[in-house]
Parts: sequence; C-alpha cells; structure tokens
Amino acid sequence: MSSFYLLLAILFLLASLSVPIGVSLGISTLVTLVTTTTIPTSMISQNVFSGLNSFALMAIPFFMLAGNLMALGGIARRIVRLADVVLGRITGGLGIVTTAACMFFAALSGSGPATVSAIGSMMIPEMEKRGYDKGFSTGLTACAGTIGVIIPPSIPFVIYGVVASVSIGDLFIAGIIPGILIGLFLMIVCFVISKKRGYGKVAAPLEEGEKHQGCFKVFLDTIWALLAPLIILGGIYAGVFTPTEASVVAIVYSFIIGKFVYKELTFKIILQSLRSTADLNGLTGLALGFSMAFSAYLAMKQLPRTISTFMLDTFSSQVVMFLIILGVLLILGCFIDNISSCLIMTPVFLPIVQSYGMDPVHFGIAMTVALAIGFVTPPYGANLFIASAITGERVERIAKSALPFLIAMFVALLLIMFVPQISMGLVQLMRAAR
Repeated sequence: MSSFYLLLAILFLLASLSVPIGVSLGISTLVTLVTTTTIPTSMISQNVFSGLNSFALMAIPFFMLAGNLMALGGIARRIVRLADVVLGRITGGLGIVTTAACMFFAALSGSGPATVSAIGSMMIPEMEKRGYDKGFSTGLTACAGTIGVIIPPSIPFVIYGVVASVSIGDLFIAGIIPGILIGLFLMIVCFVISKKRGYGKVAAPLEEGEKHQGCFKVFLDTIWALLAPLIILGGIYAGVFTPTEASVVAIVYSFIIGKFVYKELTFKIILQSLRSTADLNGLTGLALGFSMAFSAYLAMKQLPRTISTFMLDTFSSQVVMFLIILGVLLILGCFIDNISSCLIMTPVFLPIVQSYGMDPVHFGIAMTVALAIGFVTPPYGANLFIASAITGERVERIAKSALPFLIAMFVALLLIMFVPQISMGLVQLMRAAR
C-alpha cells in the first residue's frame, strides 16, 4: 500500500500546484514505477497508446465538434426561443426557461461546460434585464449546465463505458430519467426562490421578426433543432448506428442545418469550432491516455482489489458504504475534472458496488452525477469559471448563490443512488424488448 500512498501523494501535490491533470497522472505513475517497482517504464507508453486506440473513444471529439456547431449555428438559440415561449410566463419563468434550455442542449452537446457557455451567454444577460439577481442567474445556469453530462449523449458516459466495459447505449438510456429529474428539481427551487423574491412573470423580449409569431410559428422554426436529439439518440437505440457513428451523424446534421437551413454557419464559425474542439480534445486525450497507464499500474499492484477488500471488511452496511463512496466522489469532484476522476475511481469502486449486486450501468449514472456536482463546487468548478467569464461575477458569489440548487442536486443524487429504477427502468424495458 505504500506505493499507492506515494502515487496519490504525488498526484494530489501536482494537481494542487495547478499542473494539468494529464501531466500529473503521467508524472505520478512514472515516479512510482521507477522508485517502487522493476516494471519497465515502456509500460506507460504502451498503455497510453492502447488506451486511446479505441473506436468508442472517437465519439468524444466528434460530439465536441457537433456541440460547438450547434451552439454557434443557431440551433441552441432556437431551443431557448421555444422554451421561452412555452415556459417564460410563469413565476421565475426565465430561470425555468434556462434550465429547460440546458436540458434540451444537453441532448446535443454531451458536455457540461459547453452547455453553460451556449445557454448562459444568451440567458444570463436576459435574466438580468428582467430584474433577476446576477448571482442567482449565474448560479442557476452553472448548476443547470451539469445536466449536459447526464442527459445523453454524454462524453463521461462514453469514457465510463470504455473503462468499465459497459454498453454505452445502455448508459445513454439510463441517463435520460436522472437528467430530467435533476432538471425538475432545479426548476422547483427556481420557482420557490423566484416567488419569494418577486421575480416577474415576463418572458424575455422577442427578437426582431418574432414579435408577431405565435407559439406554432416558433415551433416550426425550431423543429429542425428538436429533430437533432431524436435522430442521434433514436438511431442509437434503434440499432441503426453505434454511439461513435452517431457522433459523426450529429456533425453532418448540425452542419447541414446550420449552413443551409438556418444559414448562420460561416467559414469563420466553422474554423472557430474546429479550433475549440482540437484544444479541448487535446486536453481530454492527454488525461485519458495517462489515466490508462495510471489504472494499469493500479491493476498490476492489485490495489483496487486491496482497497475493495479493506472497505468491505471495515463497513458492513450497504447504505454506509454507498454514502462513503458518494462522499469520496463529491470531494474528488471539487479538485479533479469529471473525466479524470471517473478514470481513476472506476477500477476502485466498481468491484465494491458490484459485490452488493449493483448494476454497473446504475453505478455509472450515480458516479457521473456525483462528479458532475464538482462542476459547481470550488476550487475546480469548471462551470463556475465559465459562468464567471460570461458575467464578470466573482466565483465565490456564484458558488454561494448556487447553494440552494446544489442541495437540490444532492437530494436527486441520493435518489438516483438508492432508487435503482430511476436509472434502470428504461434500460430494463429496452433489454426486455431485444
């Protein structure tokens, strides 16, 4: 176990010094390998290559690119417009519209930060114009953006599926109800706070050319955007194409709609989307590759089995065990990004929950939700920093304003963890139909 403690000490020391997580994983594995074993260091490069040499992982950059094209090609804006027409007139309407728009966009992007950026840049300024507190607006958007990694398609689901050898299609199906549940919880909190503070029932102002449109005309204008998740997810569930192939379909569809239907995709926007995707995928790929070497070292030393045995011998109660696992994931999510945390902890925790009879698909959903909360908890809090960049609001104030929404998300997490049917109901129906 001493080598494990050394590995973790180096990893968290480097991470605390703001060294990129991919580099931290690589250095900690290399130093531990050299100082405590006779295993050749070529093991690292071999596992980095074999880990990234996966057809399923190709979906990640493709979904990233599709999300960027949809955000900049007019699809995201029309989704917001429709949600505003349908929900904008009730108490806290703009906040509820923001949450609903994040849920819709989640079914397109697969990324939490991308959802905050796409929806927040449109909705937060509008909420401020209508008298909503800036901290409230920004905190709500940061929390609602986490749904981007829960409602499918989800990039963390792809990664968990590869690491845990679980069907990515099953994970996508299992994420639908939990994502909707979290969205509803956020809407309820938004409604209660808005009623207490007197936030109005006035929808966002219509854009030029929309002032005389009814709900039906707005729906017709949005229908191409709404068809995107139906085509992407429907094709996966119907067995027409794999999740990786679906990510390519998403790119082609978003390009055609953005360029030839909505006519908002320019060469400059396409180039910007490609550049942004390359930057993001480079960071993700680096962390992913070195985390595979990290996990391989853990497996060689049989550390996951040792930790699992220790935890099972120490804690006899299933409820206590699950709460401890959630606590570790919530704390880890405060310091390390969702993807890296998933890669590090899946080999450790999956055998434990399986010993209690938990389906690995169910655990993948609970783990993703727990780590997604880290998007809005300092010091990592990627969604907080993106929302702060949009509004100029201090991260500390956003985090404070987000607290009621975080509590709602935590309650939803407990339900997802301890009520398996929330995640597994649709999966079991699909399995029975096959």
